[in-house]
Amino acid sequence: MSIQWVYPEFEVIRNNERCIRCQVCARQCANEVHCYEKELDAMISDESRCVNCQRCVSLCPTHALKIVRSDCRLRENANWNQDAIREIYKQAQSGGVLLSSMGNPKPYPVYWDKILINASQVTNPSIDPLREPMETRVSLGKKPSQVRREENGRLNCALSPQIQLSMPVMFSAMSYGSISYNAHLSLARAASELGICWNTGEGGLHQDFYQYGPHTIVQVASGRFGVHKQYLEAGAAIEIKMGQGAKPGIGGHLPGAKVGPDVSRTRMIPEGSDAISPAPHHDIYSIEDLRQLVYSLKEATAYRKPVIVKVAAVHNIAAIASGIARSGADIIAIDGFRGGTGAAPTRIRDSVGIPIELALAAVDQRLRDEGIRNNVSLVVGGSIRSSADVVKAIALGADACYIATAAVLALGCHLCRTCQTGKCNWGIATQRPDLVKRLNPNGGRERLVNLMTAWNHEIKELMGGMGINSIEALRGNRLMLRGVGLNETELRILGISHAGE
Repeated sequence: MSIQWVYPEFEVIRNNERCIRCQVCARQCANEVHCYEKELDAMISDESRCVNCQRCVSLCPTHALKIVRSDCRLRENANWNQDAIREIYKQAQSGGVLLSSMGNPKPYPVYWDKILINASQVTNPSIDPLREPMETRVSLGKKPSQVRREENGRLNCALSPQIQLSMPVMFSAMSYGSISYNAHLSLARAASELGICWNTGEGGLHQDFYQYGPHTIVQVASGRFGVHKQYLEAGAAIEIKMGQGAKPGIGGHLPGAKVGPDVSRTRMIPEGSDAISPAPHHDIYSIEDLRQLVYSLKEATAYRKPVIVKVAAVHNIAAIASGIARSGADIIAIDGFRGGTGAAPTRIRDSVGIPIELALAAVDQRLRDEGIRNNVSLVVGGSIRSSADVVKAIALGADACYIATAAVLALGCHLCRTCQTGKCNWGIATQRPDLVKRLNPNGGRERLVNLMTAWNHEIKELMGGMGINSIEALRGNRLMLRGVGLNETELRILGISHAGE
C-alpha cells in the first residue's frame, strides 16, 4: 500500500501570467515534475517528485517559476523533527535502508568558522603578493629529516617519488560511474592546465583519459575495479582507499543502472551489474598487511610513484596515521565526516566519523611527537569550502587539501542531494546520455580553472597578510591561528590559543 503520508517537501510556484507554455521545464526535468496538459493549455506540476535542483527555475525564459520549501508542516515537536518523521514513513513504506548523497547536513560545529587567522602589523611586516614573490607550489611525499651529504661533501638532494603541485589543492576521488564522463573530463583537463592532480576514484580510468596521466591519481579500492598494470603505471601516484569521510567503515556501491557499456569496460565488470566494494580489503587486517600492499604497488611500478593511503577521520585517527606512516606509505589522505559522496547509508553519513579539523590537528601533533612527521605528507578533505579553509588546514599541519563538493559546485551542482538516483539534472552525477550532455566539458574545465586561480590568488593574499611568503613556512604554524567560541578541550586538540591570548 502506497500512501502519501505528508505534504510534498517543496512547492512549485508558477506565475501563469508569465508562463508561455514553452515546456522547457518539462524537457529539462529528469524527475518528471512538469508536464503540459493539452486540454487545459497549461503546465502542471507533480510536486511530490521535486528535489529542488533549480534546473527549471534557472532555464525558464520568462522567470515564471519558483521552488519554495512547503510551509505545510507536521505538528511541531522538539524531539521528532520533520526529517525524522519523514524518514520513518519512508522506511515503513519501503522496508529499505535509507540512502543519501553529498555531505553531512546536520548542524554540527564547523571548526573552520571558529578559527581566525592572525595578521601582521608593524613588527612583522606584511608582504604584498603583487610585488613580492609568493611560493604556493608544494611537493607531496617523503622528505628527509635532516640535511644529507655525499662523501665529497656535496648535498644529497635525492628524494623519494613526489607529486608536484602548483598550489596546495587537488580534486578528490569521484569515480567514473558515480559521476559522468563529461565531469571526469572537466576535472582531468582542469588539473592538467592548473598543474595539480585529480583523482579517478575507485572506478578505474577511462581509456580516453590516459593522456592526462601525469596529473592523475589512480585509486585502488577493495573492489579492485579497473585495476591493472597499465592503470597503475598511468598515474602520477597511487591511492589505496581504506575509507572515506561520508561513510567510514562502509564500502562502495554503484547501482547496476549506472553501469553502461563504457563504465562496464572501465571497471571490468558485467554491464548492468551492481559494483560493490566490500567494506574491508580482504587482504588487509593489520598495518603489516597494509605495508605488503603498499610495497606490492611500489614493486609493480618500479618504485617510481608515491603511494597514498586514504582513511576516514575517526576517533583514533592519530594512532591509525602513526601506523600508516610506518607502513611505507608516502602520503596519508584523511577525509572528514562532512565529505561528500554519490551514495551512502543516511545513518552512516550523519552519525559516523569526526570533523577533519580535529582529526588533522591530532594526526599532525602525534606524528611530530613521534619524530616521523617527515615520513609522510598529509592531505585532508571533507568540506574544504574556500581558500581560507585551505590556509587554516595548512596552518594546522596539512601539506595540501582535497576538494570534491566545491569542484562539482563549480561544475554547476545545486546540492539537491539526489546523486544516488542517477537523475542529475546538471549532467554531473548521472550516466544518462541526455543528461550527461548538459555538462559541457570545456565550460566545466574553464569554471574549475577560474575557481582554482581565484583561490590561489586569495591564498597568496592571506599569506601576505600573515607576513609569510611560502606554503612551507605556513605548514603547521599554529601560532598564526586563534579560536573563537571554543572550549578548552577543543583548543587543546587544535593546538591553538583563544583569540585575545
